[in-house]
Amino acid sequence: MTCSFGLCFINLPAFFQKNHLLLFYRNKLNMDATEILITIRKIVRSINLESKKIQKTHGVSIPQILCLSYLHASPNFQSTQGEIRQFLNLNSSTASGIIDRLEMKGLLARLPKQGDKRVVSIVLTSKGASLLKNVPTLMHEQLSVKLKSLSESTLYQMKESLNILVTLLNIGDAEAVPMLSVEESVNNEK
Repeated sequence: MTCSFGLCFINLPAFFQKNHLLLFYRNKLNMDATEILITIRKIVRSINLESKKIQKTHGVSIPQILCLSYLHASPNFQSTQGEIRQFLNLNSSTASGIIDRLEMKGLLARLPKQGDKRVVSIVLTSKGASLLKNVPTLMHEQLSVKLKSLSESTLYQMKESLNILVTLLNIGDAEAVPMLSVEESVNNEK
């Protein structure tokens, strides 16, 4: 009798024992892959639901909230478009679209710099600051706090695992705001 990993083979020829073990491991790997895909789908779905809820409740996307939050944390509640673009880690046209939509809603304003009219400051308005006070703590903020409580080795393992996913999906060059959000809302918001 051969017992391995809780599997016992009684008087089976070696050929059948070997094939059964291979089938067992193949099924186990398929189950693990399925569980990973389900976990990724849960994460994506949660992010999508949060994004839609924020958009419906407050009329802004999560990347727009990130832009407003950046201005709120900036000296004198203002920054340049280039600094905002760099913080959002998006290309110029996408960042410009976010700023345009926020300006149309009166949540920020563009002000020419005194002495050099070519330089424009992006400034948080009181309406924008008021909106930020009403936005609930976002999923990415909650996750950030929890990640900081993990050990360095656990964080390293998580980072390496996520890097493997990025490599497998061939998405290393994709734009990404430093916040959990749905890219769809960045590119298609009106």
